Amino acid sequence: MCGIIAASTERSIGKLLIQGLYKMEYRGYDSAGIAMHTENKVAHLRALGKVKLLEDLMINEKPKGKVGIAHTRWATHGEPSEVNAHPHQSNERIFIVHNGIIENYLELKDELASKGYAFTSKTDSELIAHLLDSYLEEGSSLLKATKQLKDKLQGAYAIAALDHSDPNTLVLARNRSPLLIGLGEDENFAASDPLALADLTNKFLILEDGDVAKISPNNVEIFDKNNKACKRDIQIIDIKSEAASKGDYKHFMEKEIYEQPNAILNTLDGRVGGDDVLENIFGEGSNNLFAKVKRIQIAACGTSLHAGRVAANWFSAIAGLPTQIDYASEYRYKNPYVDKNTLLVTISQSGETADTLAALRYAKDQKYLASLAICNVPTSSLARESDFLLLTNAGPEIGVASTKAFTTQLIALMLLTLSLAKASGTNPKLRSRVIQALRQMPDIVEKSLELKGDIVDIASEIAQQDNALFLGRGMFYPIAKEGALKLKEISYIHAEAYPAGELKHGPLALIDERMPVVAIAPEHELAEKLVSNLEEVKARGGALYVFGNAKEKLSLERGKYISMPECDFLLTPILYTIPLQILSYEVALIRGTDIDQPRNLAKSVTVE
Repeated sequence: MCGIIAASTERSIGKLLIQGLYKMEYRGYDSAGIAMHTENKVAHLRALGKVKLLEDLMINEKPKGKVGIAHTRWATHGEPSEVNAHPHQSNERIFIVHNGIIENYLELKDELASKGYAFTSKTDSELIAHLLDSYLEEGSSLLKATKQLKDKLQGAYAIAALDHSDPNTLVLARNRSPLLIGLGEDENFAASDPLALADLTNKFLILEDGDVAKISPNNVEIFDKNNKACKRDIQIIDIKSEAASKGDYKHFMEKEIYEQPNAILNTLDGRVGGDDVLENIFGEGSNNLFAKVKRIQIAACGTSLHAGRVAANWFSAIAGLPTQIDYASEYRYKNPYVDKNTLLVTISQSGETADTLAALRYAKDQKYLASLAICNVPTSSLARESDFLLLTNAGPEIGVASTKAFTTQLIALMLLTLSLAKASGTNPKLRSRVIQALRQMPDIVEKSLELKGDIVDIASEIAQQDNALFLGRGMFYPIAKEGALKLKEISYIHAEAYPAGELKHGPLALIDERMPVVAIAPEHELAEKLVSNLEEVKARGGALYVFGNAKEKLSLERGKYISMPECDFLLTPILYTIPLQILSYEVALIRGTDIDQPRNLAKSVTVE
């Protein structure tokens, strides 16, 4: 949620900050703003809406500066509006941008109001500017004031601040919200996402929780949670600028759908050999630890949770391990019971999902054997705080609706399943079969992308409706849930998913000629039962859109049967995800919604 970029340089930075905001617009797009030191004042511009509107303001106003902060917002406290947009200021001296949520906001607001500070916004962020100003009024420098600030704030924050009276300096603070420093020649930067700085540097310092930093063009000072000067190791992060470009595609989501064959190949690269998974691909000593695992606990959110639900079937069928699955947002409130030798598995594309991180941190005080993360971002909090890790290597995913992140999570979870089975000596022949099937997945997924023409035909029919039902059995039920989620996220059609066997236990009441039903029906022992469920839909005049590979196609009066490529059954959930992504994309395209940046949503959910 929200994006921060800041710079202290020896060159003009207006265009630089705007370009950084464009690269982070997937994190929030309700409003955008900028504050820069100019010759004799701080230029302060804000716009309701997307970054383009802020850029237009910059072109009209033409401010010039070498030190500044900028922000693109996803609203938490206070509705989207220009007055609620960042940067916020206090007495035209302090200007701040903030990601996160201040939990003791009301208490601090009352305290500041008693000192005469007036609030012009409905955000929790504005109080940060006023607090800093109050400390400066008492004689503190901006750096000292920020150190005082972190003792006062409760909650999650990444903050960049500048002081009108100190034109060369930026001060940063981080707690439970990502923030890093980019190092350059005679210039230094800060951002909440390294993608924002992809064209400026590949050298980064990752701030830790409790850190405060001061940056100028030629110097970086970092102080830890105890306010002691410290060093953070330089991390080399190479991000190609084209990763933030749509190229020849209309949308990032479309691009990322079609990147999936290569993304899957990248997830597999260096992790399988011969007819088995390689040793210790989750970290040194992981195979020895896996031999002790007796149960799996998964905590994740949204799409990542759907990946975990598919994997639970694999853990049982291949590795012989029972699995408990929880919404990360609910996990720590249920007083979870932890069996002996349970492995905690967390899944997150960004590695900064607040609820998933909170679950991991809560679990550290429980009696887990170890924690393991499936993640796409090596510098993320989840990656750094987990005992073991496998990076999906999917590359940056800009579209809010996850596509390649989901399929690569499934590949990673299958690698985990195989590693757990190998560590206990379980199912060697089956492991060999799955390894060979994994090697074929990029080519099979490539074939599934060729179904676009058939999918466009049914998209035009579904786009006319306001509701849709998705059905699947067994490990395809989570894929049905993922298909429904994609459709509702980007087309705003209300969509729900059910296990097909539950159709007669309530949802059948919804079926009429206006309720399209999308079914996942691969050839399997459950296929016959699923066909019976689909006949119930046909009998009530519902339109059926079936994805399957049955030898005898289902006869449909309304709807369409789409034949899928052949695939090893255990990996079929990965394959059947692809047409549902294309379907959602094509429906949204017809309906004219904002596909990459759907309303009310943001990519990296860094608040609870």
